[in-house]
Amino acid sequence: MILIDSAILNLTEQVCRWFQRLTGRTNVWLAFQLTNLSIIVYFVWAGMQFLRTGGTPRILLAVFCGGLLYMLTQTIFRVPVETYESSAYQRVAKGLRNPRRVRDALLRIPFLTLSVVLFYPIVLVYLNLRLQAVVLAYVLIVLTTVVLYLLACDPLPPCPGRVREWIRAAIPSWIAASEPSRD
Repeated sequence: MILIDSAILNLTEQVCRWFQRLTGRTNVWLAFQLTNLSIIVYFVWAGMQFLRTGGTPRILLAVFCGGLLYMLTQTIFRVPVETYESSAYQRVAKGLRNPRRVRDALLRIPFLTLSVVLFYPIVLVYLNLRLQAVVLAYVLIVLTTVVLYLLACDPLPPCPGRVREWIRAAIPSWIAASEPSRD
């Protein structure tokens, strides 16, 4: 399983570097955005459950979500993504590899295993019982797995990104084409 993890990690790093050359955004930025997506998915699900339930479960869910939101403001939302990116850039500039490559392997492998092993049972449960909470749980497991792999990659040095350059090159020609001629 360690070889599979290593192969997926190397492939993820290549895709992240391609993405960075294309957009100028690092794997750290992408992981941050996927983390935000998973938080939104979770809170939308919790909101739907809140509307479905009543009484004590509703109060417990509200208290739990309030506590979770408070913890998120104290951890993930406390430091801007640019701080994490600059830390990664400094580490790469010193020639050091990402310590998460090795340290988080014991966390990545179980999440990868869950993502693979649970796929078929989740599909069966959804098709037969239509339990959406099971699908949501699986989506959150997959998002967490992807984030763990993204955070273990090393970014390239800062670059502007090709898409941004293409847009900047195209905007003057669009502006010139849209301006009326002065004859």
